Amino acid sequence: MVISQDIIKEVLFLLHSLLLGAVVTFVYDGFVILRKLFRHTTFLISLEDMVFWIACAIGVFCVLYEENNGMLRWFAVAGAALGMLIYKKTLSPLVVNSIVKVLSLVLRTLGRVFRTVVKPFCFVGKKAAKGGRFLGRKTGRLGKYVKKKLTEYRKTLRIFLRKQ
Repeated sequence: MVISQDIIKEVLFLLHSLLLGAVVTFVYDGFVILRKLFRHTTFLISLEDMVFWIACAIGVFCVLYEENNGMLRWFAVAGAALGMLIYKKTLSPLVVNSIVKVLSLVLRTLGRVFRTVVKPFCFVGKKAAKGGRFLGRKTGRLGKYVKKKLTEYRKTLRIFLRKQ
């Protein structure tokens, strides 16, 4: 039994469409991971989605252009949708949850290390600020005392110089 080259080409095109759908969903999972790790505003989520879908449209166009001379065929769209659905229901939860757990652990560990390294500097900074306030009060009093004495000496000196 001989299979036609055209049928093989169509099957490969369908497989590429399935793979494209899975890759698109995998890339979107990257955004989902970032959203789970860091708080996003509604504006930032909208911006990310817009950039993602523009990139997806360009990617789908490139695949259609290379594989099918730019013609949109519904089984290619159905293949991409099926690839998205299969990936989303099978691998996506495992990938997202695993990566989020690992990155959360790494970020928490880095945060603890950073706080441990910075803590002595914060302690020294607080003590220096407290000492600076103390010295400021003391030097303020000392400054007033010195100014008073210098004024007295100047007056005494003027009186002495006028007498002579």
